[in-house]
Amino acid sequence: YQRRVRAEQALAAGGMEVFTSLLTHGTWEIRGKAARDIMDISFPIDGKSRAVKCGCIPVLVKLLADVNFNVRSQAAGALMSIAITTEGKKASIKEGAVEALITLLKMDEGSEVKLNVIKAITMLAEHPEGREKLSEIVPLLQTIKASGGPMMQKVATTAINVITWKP
Repeated sequence: YQRRVRAEQALAAGGMEVFTSLLTHGTWEIRGKAARDIMDISFPIDGKSRAVKCGCIPVLVKLLADVNFNVRSQAAGALMSIAITTEGKKASIKEGAVEALITLLKMDEGSEVKLNVIKAITMLAEHPEGREKLSEIVPLLQTIKASGGPMMQKVATTAINVITWKP
């Protein structure tokens, strides 16, 4: 409850627009924190919609290739949160999030980045276009599942199940 109330207060104060503007800051700590804050204030449905409308998705997609691993991780987390809605899924797919996430997943990243990437992939795989594009990474996810710890196994299994789901 408190998280939702704080998010709604931040949204009412223009927080999404402020945090979106900070995504391009020259300091990686600020970019990472801004992405994390976007994830936090996109908790309510209005936050997800505001994120799409204020144009943060294209910037978050670019941050998936940031030089700093923390920024990449937080950007993936923010995209995951926004892509819970159909509007967020469509906008993320349109802006190239699927391809950027696949590229990031193929890199030898730390577990925090990989967890957030797989969770974002799972959200985008719920959309037919995302599912089709992500079908190529099922073997990679199976490898990650076989070699990862319990949490990595859980998120990889969920991603595989969503990607391979047939209506």
